[in-house]
Amino acid sequence: MLRKLVYCLAAGIVALPVLAQSERVSDYVNPIIGTNGMGHTFPGACVPFGLVQLSPDTDTIPHNVNGEYQKDAYKYCAGYQYSDPTIVGFSHTHLSGTGHSDLGDILIMPATGELKLNPGRASHPEEGYRSRYSHATERVSAGYYEVKLDDYGVKAQLTATPRVGVHKYTFPAATDGHLVLDLTHGIYNYDGKVLWANLRVENDTLLTGYRITNGWARTNYTYFAISFSQPVKEYGYVDKKKPMYTGFWRRFDMDKNFPEMTGRSIVSYFNFDTSASPELVVKVALSAVSTEGALKNLAAEAGGKTFEQIAASAADSWNGALSLFEVEGTEDEKAMFYTSLYHTMINPSVYMDVDGAYRGLDHNIHQAKDFTNYTVFSLWDTYRAEHPFLNLIAPDKGADMVESMVCHQQQSVHGMLPVWSLMGNENWCMSGYHGTSAVADAIIKNVYTRDTKGALKAMVETSNVDYYDHLGDYKRLGYIPFEKSSTAVSSTLEFAYDDWTVYQTALRLGDKETADRYYKRALNYRTVFDAETGFARPRYADGSFKKDFDPLQTHGEGFIEGNSWNFSFHVPHDVYGMIDLMGGEKTFVKRLDDLFEMHLDKMYYEKNEDITEEGLIGGYVHGNEPSHHIPYLYAWTSEPWKTQFWTREIIDRMYRNDINGLSGNDDCGQMSAWYMFTVMGFYPVCPGTDQYVLGAPYFPYLKLKLPNGNTLEIKAPGVSDSKRYVKSLRINGKRYDKLYVTHADLLKGGVWEYEMSSRPDKKRGQQPEEKPYSLTNGIK
Repeated sequence: MLRKLVYCLAAGIVALPVLAQSERVSDYVNPIIGTNGMGHTFPGACVPFGLVQLSPDTDTIPHNVNGEYQKDAYKYCAGYQYSDPTIVGFSHTHLSGTGHSDLGDILIMPATGELKLNPGRASHPEEGYRSRYSHATERVSAGYYEVKLDDYGVKAQLTATPRVGVHKYTFPAATDGHLVLDLTHGIYNYDGKVLWANLRVENDTLLTGYRITNGWARTNYTYFAISFSQPVKEYGYVDKKKPMYTGFWRRFDMDKNFPEMTGRSIVSYFNFDTSASPELVVKVALSAVSTEGALKNLAAEAGGKTFEQIAASAADSWNGALSLFEVEGTEDEKAMFYTSLYHTMINPSVYMDVDGAYRGLDHNIHQAKDFTNYTVFSLWDTYRAEHPFLNLIAPDKGADMVESMVCHQQQSVHGMLPVWSLMGNENWCMSGYHGTSAVADAIIKNVYTRDTKGALKAMVETSNVDYYDHLGDYKRLGYIPFEKSSTAVSSTLEFAYDDWTVYQTALRLGDKETADRYYKRALNYRTVFDAETGFARPRYADGSFKKDFDPLQTHGEGFIEGNSWNFSFHVPHDVYGMIDLMGGEKTFVKRLDDLFEMHLDKMYYEKNEDITEEGLIGGYVHGNEPSHHIPYLYAWTSEPWKTQFWTREIIDRMYRNDINGLSGNDDCGQMSAWYMFTVMGFYPVCPGTDQYVLGAPYFPYLKLKLPNGNTLEIKAPGVSDSKRYVKSLRINGKRYDKLYVTHADLLKGGVWEYEMSSRPDKKRGQQPEEKPYSLTNGIK
């Protein structure tokens, strides 16, 4: 039996699959694919949508020192930076592809020789417990990570279940080893981030404990239970911030072999007789509820199982999840495809114990009834394609995620759906209230049917929290005044779209009064368009527009992580109205063309962490989410074939099987979900409709096993960079000229047969009834 080896082209790291009797699609996953050298994806072990994401961390750059931001911290959003020569240890929680960070909870590092309880410096690793390593010894695959720690000669192997990280360490012969358990370590760390930590030695093979941190997740409770496969010989700890008062605990010698350890900055160690038994298996179960919950998770998911059994199960879970799709393509294309699919299944993450208990937004303990509770909702990013993608391929999970969002709203003292939900906390990152979009999309597509009226109520309440991001001014004026907010224009555009999702849901549920009210709010985007220039532009409370306006400038012009050239296209719910505001179709098409073909001076992006040259095509910013729908806007014009040209161009330039293979932060699966939709040949330009706008397929053959048991086959013989245009499409034998398909169309499955050409067919999709949804037919 041959073993497939997928090499990260620029890295030399081997993706090492678990052996099987036939080809496994999970063999193609390359977890090392990162973001322009930023390393914002992690290469470690997890299972689909698991809480535990066990991975190496390669440095300890703090987020700030004495309140001053340290810019190098940005590289460590996922903990792992490929260019680093050392590994600090292996922690159990990570974020996937985000441009801000947290977590890195419960770091473990195996070591031999002299005991060191600080991580040391990368330039002098011998000062601490970190170790040098070589990429030549790294092995990565879906659910598995392996490396040799050169300073100790220890072979480290990692795998995971949804709630348990499993380590296997093989120490050198005739050498006693120890583990360092550092409860001060974290990603985006800083002095004072750990509010409190506690560790109990229950017996010689079992630890329990918790720590509470104050970071991006403002109050994050991480409980744990740790089992060892061999007994601890001796143990101890240091508290680097000894308390001024210890009460009558002072009667004990607590530093060594005392079974309770607690403090704000504790680092512990555990010695083992590895000279007699060189293999040590460590199982670390997490819970946000209690140590009792962690123990239940440990027993349910890893009790009585060997490392090899758990690793095989992790590989099987990924192979099962990824086997929804079959594609024909080159080895690199398959690696990119299945790695992108893998990325869409890392977050959101399960956030409850095996018995259904979870910590809510109110920090009380709740019981999930007939649903799985999730966290990590990066909604400014993921409402666009990640949540619609899950609604298509995994509607059961999509429904549970919406229920999790509705519960979040009910537990919120603000009465808001999540903006950016992280570990039972709201971190308020970015703008808009895009939880309404995720909820609407699931309701419109019949994915969420549990309590649709209650969900609509949550949407309405979310959209009326007047103190949130100047929402009161928006409701009063129809826009946010620029003197009130530095992101006034983009937030206005986002609010108008979100209001449309409330309108659409109310319309679907027969609530005419609410629908009428939000129809008017959905048109508020018009208030920030300047008729003179056709661009969205900052506007003051007195109604005047900002003078000296530069639509290419990202900073100081009223937009968040974008400029007016890109954000002016952010009216996905009323494209014809937007076209008229830009000056009509001819001007609109020219502006789209100019966006892709212009030269953007570096002065407009060189100081922006989230926008880099690698993520640009002209002035189009694929490396950041607000632009993702733009290539599909040609479908509303007389030149829809340009979508077919540019979407393939974006895939070719922005997605590569390479250490720097992504053009921007993956942002919890959004960048990859864009890819997954686009290679299939369609995209949800306006989540909350039941429509997907058609582009062109990327592969000659793709098959999707739909969740209802049907199968969708997409055939495009001869498709290539030179034959990227659609000459004709037949669905189940019938010619199809519309430029959109509905969710119901997709669920029927069947066979789509494309005839591809080197020249565009300029007659397809020109009739009004063949065009996608728009709220209005324009403003003229």
